[in-house]
Amino acid sequence: MKAQGGEIDLANWPVAILAGGLATRLRPATDKTPKALLSVAGEPFLVHQVRLLHSHGFRKIVLCVGHLGEMIKAKLGDGSNLGVQIVYSFDAPTLLGTGGALKRALPMLDERFLVIYGDSYMPVDYSAFVLSGKSALMTILENEGRWDTSNVCFESGEIRRYDKKLRTPEMRHIDYGIAVLNAAVFAPFPNNVPFDLADVYSRLVSEKQMAAYEVKQRFYEIGSREGLAELDSLLRDKPATILP
Repeated sequence: MKAQGGEIDLANWPVAILAGGLATRLRPATDKTPKALLSVAGEPFLVHQVRLLHSHGFRKIVLCVGHLGEMIKAKLGDGSNLGVQIVYSFDAPTLLGTGGALKRALPMLDERFLVIYGDSYMPVDYSAFVLSGKSALMTILENEGRWDTSNVCFESGEIRRYDKKLRTPEMRHIDYGIAVLNAAVFAPFPNNVPFDLADVYSRLVSEKQMAAYEVKQRFYEIGSREGLAELDSLLRDKPATILP
């Protein structure tokens, strides 16, 4: 997936966006509006997210949707208004979790793809980490508990431990929110059975099949009212495509 001159052609890399959550922390705002469509700087958050991806060269997007997903499809359509191609993978009648939803979407993705969370805004250089010799790559940030609870022990260029539930003092980094995955990593997990993407990551880390790329720019999120207000202020003050 390289263009002439050795540059990576991100137009050929599908990006899966996990946008099917119930967003209970933001109720009642999300009772009738999916989190991805909450207004940020005058536009639905997902529009900002897709526009950011487009600015880095991505053109193929798979939206994994669930709660009020039809509203997302009605708003963004096929993505042509934003210069991208969007297809939709709807959750099963029983919510499948982030891992199950992503496995359900695999037929719409390529052998290798990116995955991001549908409530995170991450202004980084995506081309810097899309290629890896391992089965997966996790972007990480030295967090020290500042932006959220750290969940990664990263030493000597390697992820030693990853756990979202059992946190330990040596965990100073956090899963930044962008991963490069090979579709084969989902083979051990059954179809249409709920599981979390964190389960996949933990397995890959234990098998030493998870590469790491340390980013320096913090992430922004709309999973809380405070995060929503902060990103709203940021995007009103500077263009969505700007890099630090």
